[in-house]
Amino acid sequence: MNFWEFLGSRHQQLLADAYQHASAVFQCMVVATLLGVLIGVLTYRSDWAGNLATLGTSTILTIPSLAMIGLLIPIVGLGVPPTVTALTLYGLLPIVRNSIVGLRGVDPALVDAAKGIGMSRAARLLRVELPLAWPPILTGIRVSTQMLMGIAAIAAYASGPGLGNEIFRGIASLGSKNALNLVLAGTLGIIILALLFDAAYVLLGRLTIPRGIRV
Repeated sequence: MNFWEFLGSRHQQLLADAYQHASAVFQCMVVATLLGVLIGVLTYRSDWAGNLATLGTSTILTIPSLAMIGLLIPIVGLGVPPTVTALTLYGLLPIVRNSIVGLRGVDPALVDAAKGIGMSRAARLLRVELPLAWPPILTGIRVSTQMLMGIAAIAAYASGPGLGNEIFRGIASLGSKNALNLVLAGTLGIIILALLFDAAYVLLGRLTIPRGIRV
């Protein structure tokens, strides 16, 4: 059976795995974005706090993904919980770092002007600082998403959802006639999802970032 025949015979399972893979990454990115931006907002005004936040999230990223999931299994069990926990933790660093960099890069004169017209600190943050810091934050989200697309495949080790199941099945059945097809289908599926997500982020950037800021 060649690769195209294999895809035709297993397209329903592959589509289901692709949907689960994309859904897991998307949901974890939403949580990681909320947490990452919140951490950035809480720490960007202080050098030591910002450095501590960056160091903490970068330390998480140094833990091998297989080891992370293995450590989480005794705590949260198999399936979705270790997948969501690991992906959310791994997605934090680029978002936290870019949030801090973006917020620190806002022109102080603009913040002073907003303060001069009577804006509260919360209003300045929401209406001036975060909108101006959005381009680097979005870049951090894009980087995190690309990382999580690959890391999510390892979740199959803990019975997690996604295209990693195809890859692990192929590796487990090396020597069989469909082993290579399974690995190739899972890998290509992840690449295609990553490209689709990145295209969506490019579109989101065009819709949410004013042309003057983009330039």
